[in-house]
Amino acid sequence: MKKFALPKMSINLPLAVLAAAFLIFINEASFQQSTTAVTTMEQAQQTRSAINKLLREVLNAETGQRGYLLTGDERYLIPYNRAIEDIPPNLDILRRLFTPYPEQLRDFDVMTRYVSRKMAEMDLSVRMRKEGNEDGWKFVLTTDVGNEQMETIRELSAKLLVSSSQKLEQGQAQIKKALQLSRIGIAITALVGLLAFYMYLLQTKALVASGLREQESLQRERDLLEKQVRDRTATLTELATHLQNVREDERGHLARELHDELGALLTAAKLDVARLKSRLADNLPEASERLAHLTNTLNAGIALKRRIVEDLRPSSLSHLGLVASLEILAREFEERSGLSIATDLETVELGGSNQLTVYRLVQESLTNIAKYAEATQVEISLHDFDSYITIEVHDNGKGFAIEDIRPGSHGLTGMRHRVEAAGGKLQVNSTPGSGTQVTAFLPKTL
Repeated sequence: MKKFALPKMSINLPLAVLAAAFLIFINEASFQQSTTAVTTMEQAQQTRSAINKLLREVLNAETGQRGYLLTGDERYLIPYNRAIEDIPPNLDILRRLFTPYPEQLRDFDVMTRYVSRKMAEMDLSVRMRKEGNEDGWKFVLTTDVGNEQMETIRELSAKLLVSSSQKLEQGQAQIKKALQLSRIGIAITALVGLLAFYMYLLQTKALVASGLREQESLQRERDLLEKQVRDRTATLTELATHLQNVREDERGHLARELHDELGALLTAAKLDVARLKSRLADNLPEASERLAHLTNTLNAGIALKRRIVEDLRPSSLSHLGLVASLEILAREFEERSGLSIATDLETVELGGSNQLTVYRLVQESLTNIAKYAEATQVEISLHDFDSYITIEVHDNGKGFAIEDIRPGSHGLTGMRHRVEAAGGKLQVNSTPGSGTQVTAFLPKTL
């Protein structure tokens, strides 16, 4: 998948950069062409305006000159003089406009000479009229020199106007070309953008598909790992349960051996001591004293044996039941530890294995209280419900933070495993300074 996505990614970016660079180039070229075209058109328009103004001024000057010559009224000299004053600056403007164009500049120079001659001819006739030289100004007026000059000026002006019109048309053509270039550039850029977007969609689709495949693969691996963990957990649970059962079996076997073998030996020894004492007590007082001490020692051994046997496998469970066994356990632990133990025990119906689970839970809880809780009072309660029973051990000790329990706390871990192996649930509630409460829920069906 990566091999498929990488080339597309390497193509998309150059395409986007190329499209952006091409669009910038097209826009810049269009702008330059449009700017040049607008400048050319402005100059052509200025040239046309200046040529038309020059023609009007020359005509105005000629009209004023002829009016003055024919009537002698100096009012006709007003437009004549104004035109004479405006013609030179207008010629300067036209020269500046034609300077970049040598061919038009040559025509303009020719037209300028004819304009100068026309102005000289009009100035001569006006001066002769002012001086009263009737024959002279009439002769100038009747000649065709002024008309020829004027026609030449018109022809050259028309020629220059045509060149200006051509410049206008060229400018318009340039603008049209720039617009077409922009349209082509935008169209090409749009196509490239669509192509890049299409490739991006393909790439996105491929990446999504790759992501889905990777998620499916990860999910399969996760499911496999979870199954392996469940299997391992089940195996470890079975092993722990098996080891626990083996341990209880071994303890039961050891308890039976101690009860049967060691008990028989101690009882036989006690009987022998009694017979010896009955025969020697009257004759040997010192031996009688020794035999009494031996009898006490044997009684202590028998009591120790009985306590060890009860710790290994409480015989009271099978003979007296769970409630009586818990009462006995509480009283014996109370005597050994000095704790005040209160019991609230209801009669329940449980199988032998679950009775042993409850007994071991209370036994382990009392052991932990004696070791760590620094408590003075303990409450043990056993309650019967429709489908389950509860066993609770509560102390008034120093308590602890549940989150601070170390993974290596085998006591609680062992109790939890024993209860869960019996199909139940264990809850431990504790707060520093407020004691600890251990509660187990066990079903009656198991």
